[in-house]
This record gives sequence, structure tokens and C-alpha cells, in this order.
Amino acid sequence: MILSDVKIRDALRERRIVIRPFRSGCLGTNSYDVHLGPYLAVYEDAALDARADNRVKEFRIPRDGYVLIPGQLYLGVTEEYTETHGYVPFLEGKSSVGRLGIDIHSTAGKGDEGFCNYWTLEMSVKVPVRIYGGMPVGQLIYFEISGPVAHSYSQKKSAKYRKVSRHPTPSRMFLNFPPPRPARRRRR
Repeated sequence: MILSDVKIRDALRERRIVIRPFRSGCLGTNSYDVHLGPYLAVYEDAALDARADNRVKEFRIPRDGYVLIPGQLYLGVTEEYTETHGYVPFLEGKSSVGRLGIDIHSTAGKGDEGFCNYWTLEMSVKVPVRIYGGMPVGQLIYFEISGPVAHSYSQKKSAKYRKVSRHPTPSRMFLNFPPPRPARRRRR
């Protein structure tokens, strides 16, 4: 079940949901609006490697905005820090953002119970669009969990995105691969 505005407020009071900064005007009927943070990042290499810690170039969105262009992946970040205890958060783009041709995530819309961080956004556009830091970009929806949780995300040693950061976090897929073995030397 999706939490209503009343249930979200109850969970905020109980600190089972944390949203900082919290703005009461951003609480919808069954969601909470989040905003684009001040930073964007782009990968430096044209071809990415799933086994590598790919380099990114980060920059601050200028006051007069920044034009996103099609064919480029941008990593953004929410202005809001969130924690979710006992619920599963989903981040969806706002319809107004979608109607501008902006996708705020490729595949990573679901958070985990116990996620405590800013949300990194995988942004792309269909047409060039000027965006601004602080603009409403998405909405968080909270689902109740059926049954106990054995390992909260915040407690998992294998969790790759636990380090709290106000900056976009690049893919950490490379941590899923075992370290490369040293090359064997041939004997002559």
C-alpha cells in the first residue's frame, strides 16, 4: 500500500521517514516533491566500462540554468536528504518534468528500506532543456513492507551507496566484480 499524506506525516513524526529540508507545501496527497540539487556530473569518457571506476567531471548548475542536451547522461542529485525506515521509497519524475522531455532516472527509481542519503538522478533529455538548481524534479512515494526486514540497507556491508554525499555518485558497478587476477608469467 502507498502511504497517504497523513501516514507520511505520522512517519515523519516517528522518524521512520526523514526528509531534510522538509517543506510542508511539497507534501502531496500520497507523495513528497523533491528538488534538483546544485550539482551535476558527466562521465569524462565516451565509452564507460562496467568493471572500472569511471571518472566524472562535476560542476555547479549556474544561477541562470544549464541546458541539458540529448545523447548525454547527466548525474544529478536531490536537494533533500532522506531516510526511510520500515518503508520502501520510490522516486518518480514529476509529470511537469516529463512533459519537458526530462527523464530523472534510467532504472533506479526504487530505494531500499534503510536508505539514508541524497538521491542520485540519472538524467537524460529528449530535446535540449534548460534546468535550474532547486527546481521540483521528482516525487517520493512510500510503500509499506509486508513482513520483517532481515538486513536494512544501512546495515549491509555490501551496500555500495551508503556514504552520505550531497554530490552525484557515479556507478559503483565495478565493486560487483572480483578484483582482476595478476597475469601468469609463462615459463621458458
